[in-house]
Amino acid sequence: MLNDKVKNYLHLHFLVFIAGFTAILGELISIGSTALVWFRMVIASVLMLLYILVSKTKLKIDFKSFSKLFFAGIIIALHWITFFESINQANVSIALSMFSTGAFFGALIEPIIYKRKLIWYEILFGILVIIGVSIIMQSEFKYINGILLGISSAFFSSLFAVLNGKFLEKHSATVISFYEFLAGIFCISIFLIIFEGGFTQDFFTLSNNDWLYLFILASICTAYAFIAAVYVMKYISPFTVILTYNLEPIYGIILAIILFPDTEKMSPQFYIGALLIIGVVVLNGCIKNKTVSKN
Repeated sequence: MLNDKVKNYLHLHFLVFIAGFTAILGELISIGSTALVWFRMVIASVLMLLYILVSKTKLKIDFKSFSKLFFAGIIIALHWITFFESINQANVSIALSMFSTGAFFGALIEPIIYKRKLIWYEILFGILVIIGVSIIMQSEFKYINGILLGISSAFFSSLFAVLNGKFLEKHSATVISFYEFLAGIFCISIFLIIFEGGFTQDFFTLSNNDWLYLFILASICTAYAFIAAVYVMKYISPFTVILTYNLEPIYGIILAIILFPDTEKMSPQFYIGALLIIGVVVLNGCIKNKTVSKN
């Protein structure tokens, strides 16, 4: 029998695998990115509300906190929309490799939010990430729109992750995510009504496969993954969790190559650039984990 520690580590890697599978679902779902994110947030919010009711989590917050979470909800919606649109404009490999640049943006944003000095190796790693992106752009310039959208997604991801770090000092992760999802739904709904004709019958007329993939995305890859990640962090250090999640692009790219060999075949230069970016992200996580362990 496996001991509890091994079980939790295996559970963590399963969650990282699920995170990588999110990009695969983005490739499989046929609707537009904005509608995709709206459905994802709506279904996930309903499931999360059920969890809140069962766990008897208190949702009451003050207006100042609500306004901050509302802003963060817009950021997470933009992150998801640009991520899935990056897949549409390029492919899964491009989107995930660009998503890895989030560590570089985090190194720039975190000192501003937490009012700390830049660390020298973060600047060095940032330069290496830029080199990796440059290699990919030179070899895969035909995917420039997808590359720029992927970089934008990484920036939004880093921004809301750092903001959530501050919010966790005052609120539970469940409350934070629930209000952020509601804010995202509200803002996307306004956008759809003004720019895309609103919620017509055609908007809700999806194929059976799309409904299935959307439910998997919202339930397993969003609601379950969130709740499970919070549970795992009770037994595994947050830094270990963050470090392990850096493997998400690797899992996702391998899955994409297996499932979509025709569209995911990239040039050798792409893999050099992607390995450089992902390697820097993993190394950065290792150094931070080692530094924290010493303190």
